[in-house]
Amino acid sequence: MAIRRINGIELERMLRSGLANLQQHEEEINRLNVFPVPDGDTGTNMCMTLAHGLQNAVSTTQINDFLKTLSAGMLLGARGNSGVILSQFFYGFSQELSRSVLIGPGELRSGLIRGYRMAYDAVLQPVEGTMLSVAREGIEHIRAQITRSSGIDVILSMYIAEMRRTLAQTPEMLPVLKDAGVVDSGGAGFILIFEGMLKYLHGEPVESAEPAVRETAAPSPSEPDLSLFDENSTFADGYCVDYLLQLMNGGSYDQHFRLQNYIDRLQKYGNSIVCVQNDKRVKVHVHTKTPAYIIQLSQKYGEFLTFKLENMQIQHNEHDRETQQVKNKPLSVVAVVNGNGMASLFASLGADKVIDGGATMNTSAQEFVAAFEQLPADEIVVLPNSKNIILAAEQAAGLFKAKHVTVIPTASYAEGYFALAMDMPDSSDVSRRIQQMLRGAKDVVTVSETTASRDWSYHEIRCRKGEEIAFLGGELVCVNSDWKAALIDALLMIDGAEDKETGVVFRGSGVSEEQEAALAEAVAEKLPLLELEFIDAGQEIYHWVLGVM
Repeated sequence: MAIRRINGIELERMLRSGLANLQQHEEEINRLNVFPVPDGDTGTNMCMTLAHGLQNAVSTTQINDFLKTLSAGMLLGARGNSGVILSQFFYGFSQELSRSVLIGPGELRSGLIRGYRMAYDAVLQPVEGTMLSVAREGIEHIRAQITRSSGIDVILSMYIAEMRRTLAQTPEMLPVLKDAGVVDSGGAGFILIFEGMLKYLHGEPVESAEPAVRETAAPSPSEPDLSLFDENSTFADGYCVDYLLQLMNGGSYDQHFRLQNYIDRLQKYGNSIVCVQNDKRVKVHVHTKTPAYIIQLSQKYGEFLTFKLENMQIQHNEHDRETQQVKNKPLSVVAVVNGNGMASLFASLGADKVIDGGATMNTSAQEFVAAFEQLPADEIVVLPNSKNIILAAEQAAGLFKAKHVTVIPTASYAEGYFALAMDMPDSSDVSRRIQQMLRGAKDVVTVSETTASRDWSYHEIRCRKGEEIAFLGGELVCVNSDWKAALIDALLMIDGAEDKETGVVFRGSGVSEEQEAALAEAVAEKLPLLELEFIDAGQEIYHWVLGVM
């Protein structure tokens, strides 16, 4: 019997099955990443983006309410280019169904179309042969076949079949895929989500082998600084309390739980209340100075599955301490880095907020928004310092309405370094300062070197796992068994290399001072005019990152 309508609860269960299916194939999708450097893999980024959306979604039968909260969570939790595109797809899907209580054949067709169009719009220069093509052709090839009597399961079956056909053709659309002998990783991951959704409708849901929400895009809270609250502190902000209450049957528990009545009683003890009931469970957020009363009230009806209590006065005092450093500044800078040395360097250059992007973990939009909220300046500049983080930074800038945010699309630490080096922090002309930083990022040429993490080939360049590889402006240009030879060859490929005079070298984790001295000697021999400044930055993945102007 065809399934012609689904509600919000059913869609949530479908998506959880889709996430579980993607998680089971996460490493397989990661291995499809043709780039021979583990700088934030597609499967992981997509898993964490969808997981963050489901973590923050409200369970409800109303399709529009569920999708609104799912989409908001995905937009904030988006990591990497694939995660941003996925979040934009579901944002478009949500926008199309913003007035729908249920999903029928027409709603599903329109949602899938609006979804891929929104995803295309989010990318400045869309590339065919990617997840975008898979999502677009999947629905465009079947839209005319969808009628009022079509089953949701039948539509999804056709949609998946067409997406698989397109996925198989992605190597013909994108030469880099053909040379590597793989299909597009984002498109493959996208199909896995919908395959898991269809399996749920067929009565074979995919069960997650890991927690429903792993380490998601929300930044892990650090330990509170207890020195910020003592016997002389003022306790004005109260506690932030979050809990999940399981309503119980039998015994001494009150069986006459009514949500609105419960909320009315909570209001006597607190404010900022968010309270949602899903069957016999109640999710609550409340600010209060008297948590004991709320605990006592709640245990009349059931027991806590989870319970979190935080002293908001500590958070308030910590926020005051952090923002004091940039008080009254016309412009603040947020930079993404990896490694303690790199963090110290960017802070010393003038970055007001430094986000640790991790070795392979791309920064989420939510982490950017959290950083923006801590900066009192009216104008904020973001230096992503990685091509895989630029889209998430731009998405965060669009979501944050309180202040004006400019993303300078720095694709390397070298570009970010020279952007800050060109800043004029004493100037009150914010527009000119931003233009100077843009110029600094644009004028630098980046050369980087590391060890190949997988076999790779594109055009005439081929490398084997374990070989030393060097990049010029993000393009792999040299392969050698010797790291120094690869790096020098890449430097010599810079236009006008023999006339370059200024360079900075970021030394990565595990690289010795002896190797630094050897590199300095080799550069002096080949490019005698080039003066290098060496910085022990401690970044992972890349052994060396050089910026040359």
